[in-house]
Order: sequence, then C-alpha cells, then structure tokens
Amino acid sequence: MQDPVATTPELVQKTYQTLHKNLEIIRKRLNRPLTLAEKIVYGHLKDPQNQSLEVGTPLGSVTLQLLPDRVCMQDATAQMAILQFMQSGRKKAAVPSTIHCDHLIQAHVGASQDLKTAIDTNREVYDFLKSSAAKYGMGFWGPGSGIIHQVFLEQYAYPGGFVIGTDSHTPYSQWRGIVHDCHWGGRSRCLRGDGRLLF
Repeated sequence: MQDPVATTPELVQKTYQTLHKNLEIIRKRLNRPLTLAEKIVYGHLKDPQNQSLEVGTPLGSVTLQLLPDRVCMQDATAQMAILQFMQSGRKKAAVPSTIHCDHLIQAHVGASQDLKTAIDTNREVYDFLKSSAAKYGMGFWGPGSGIIHQVFLEQYAYPGGFVIGTDSHTPYSQWRGIVHDCHWGGRSRCLRGDGRLLF
C-alpha cells in the first residue's frame, strides 16, 4: 500500500518549480546573492512580489507569509494540534502531514516492556491520533514504528523543503538543506493555518 502522504517525485518537482518561480521575483527585488536559507525561506513565500523584506527590523516586527511543504508531529504535541485543526472546520490537511507516536514511550525497563506499557497507558491518545489521522488524510506512525526524527529523515525529507515540526530534534535534518520551524526551549515561532509565520 502506498503512503498517502509520501514524498513523491511530483511533490518534490512542484516544490522546486515554486522555489524557482518565487526566487526569480526575489532576486529582482533584492538584487544580491542569496544564502541557501534565504533561497528556501523566500522560495516558500505566499506572495514574493508583495512580501515585506525589510532588513534590520526588530525581531517580531515582520510577518512572513510562508507555505510549508509538510507538517510533522509527535504524539505529545499532536493531540493539541489535532484538536485545534478540528476547530478549523477543514475536511483534510492542506499539506502532507504525519503523526509519529514515540514521545509518550518512557524508558524504564526495556524496549519490549516499555512499549507495552506505553500502549496500555496511552491507548486512548493513540486511538484518537490514529482515527484523526485517517479522518483528515494524515499519515500515522504508531508506537514502536520509529523515532520521529529518523522516520522523517528516511521517509519524507528532501533538499529545499520547508517543514513545520513539533519536535525540537527534527531540525537536525537541516544538513540536507531542509528548513524547519519548531516549538522548543521556550522560544516559540508560530505558523498559522493560513501560512503566516510569525517570528
């Protein structure tokens, strides 16, 4: 069975076409070379022609309207994200999204026993996440199927992508040329459902 939220050649090609089109506009506007990070971020702007690109403005004073390629959630934070998504009234996720059940597994005794304990303890959470993923067209990686960072890297990552991740370690795949936004360490950057990233 094919993964309904797989990173297909068509998805990657669409990303690269959008990046190319957006960067043509940005290069004309800025008239200077761009860093790799700028290419990825500016390449995902919702409106590259009219987006404010003022340099030197105070942190938090500019809102970039970005369109991510993927959302990657872990089980502890996906619960709230799904509840908020349900409030939006949408029938399906706008971009490929996945839920990875790994953070509620606590290491105490050993892998087999700890996994069994997590499944027993968190059954209601896992059932909610699994049924929500099926209902809203999201991928679901159940408990024991792997750690979010590695699964994302092996199954979904590609250079030039822009990913919203709910796990602080998922950005380690940036070495592959992927930009992530995460909530971590008390420094939250927020991406709204309409594609507006608030720094």
